[in-house]
Amino acid sequence: MTALAERLDQIKAEGRAALIGYLPVGYPTVEGSVRAMQTMIEAGVDIVEVGLPYSDPVLDGPTIQHAAERALAGGSRVSDVFTAVKGCVDAGAPAVVMSYWNPILQYGVERFADDLVAAGGSGAILPDITPDADVTWLPTARERDLDTVFLVALTTTAERMALTCTAGSGFVYAAALMGVTGERSSMGGGVQDLVARAREAGAPRVCVGLGVTTGEHAAQVAEYADGVIVGSALVRCLTDHPDDLEAGLEALRAKTTELARGVRGEL
Repeated sequence: MTALAERLDQIKAEGRAALIGYLPVGYPTVEGSVRAMQTMIEAGVDIVEVGLPYSDPVLDGPTIQHAAERALAGGSRVSDVFTAVKGCVDAGAPAVVMSYWNPILQYGVERFADDLVAAGGSGAILPDITPDADVTWLPTARERDLDTVFLVALTTTAERMALTCTAGSGFVYAAALMGVTGERSSMGGGVQDLVARAREAGAPRVCVGLGVTTGEHAAQVAEYADGVIVGSALVRCLTDHPDDLEAGLEALRAKTTELARGVRGEL
C-alpha cells in the first residue's frame, strides 16, 4: 500500500474526508511552486497533486492553462516535477503527479516511474487515457508499487465504470462536472450518485474534483466522498498576484485554511 492509500484510509478512520490540493510545478517558478505546495500542506492540505505543465492541456480551464503556459515559458521541465514531489513528501504529505500522457511517454515510461519512486511519490493521475488504452504504464507502475488514478464522469457507462474502478489504485477521481477544470458557484447535480456508482463498481476510495471552490463546497462533498480535490481555486491565489509571490502565498494559505475547515466540519 502506498503512502497515498494509507493517508486516505487514516483520514477516513478519523471520520472525515481528505483535502487534496493541486498546483502546477514551475509557476511562478520551480522554487516558488514548491514553496506554494508546502504552504498548502502547512495550512491543511492532506495530499498534493503536483501538476506537470503541458502545452496542450485540453481538460484544463483558463486559470490552470495560464499557469501552465507561464511555467513552460519560464523553462519548467518534466524533471522539475520530481523536485516538487520530494518537497511535498519532505513536508509531510503524500504526493501524486497529475499529468497528460504525452509528457510521460516522451520522457520514457520506465524512467518516469523510477524517478517518481526515487522522489518518494505515490503514483500518477492520468486524465487523458483509459485503462484499456494503457499498455505500458499500468504494468510499469504495479511493478514499482505506484498508484494509478483514472477518472470517471457522470456519463461513464456501467461497463466502463467497472473497468476503471478495478484497474486503477489509490483512489478513483470522480469528475463532478462535465467540461474543463475551473471554479464554479455551485456543485453539479448527480455527484453523490456518481460516487456511489464508483463504489459499487469496486472502487475502495473515491475522491471528487472539478468545481470545488469554497469551504462550503468542500463541506458538501466531504459528506459522501473520501477526498475533496481542489485545483483552480488554489491556482488563482497565485495568478491573482503574478508579481508578488508573498502575497500569493498569503492568499493561498487563507484559501487552503477555508477549504480545510470545510472538510473537517468546522464551518
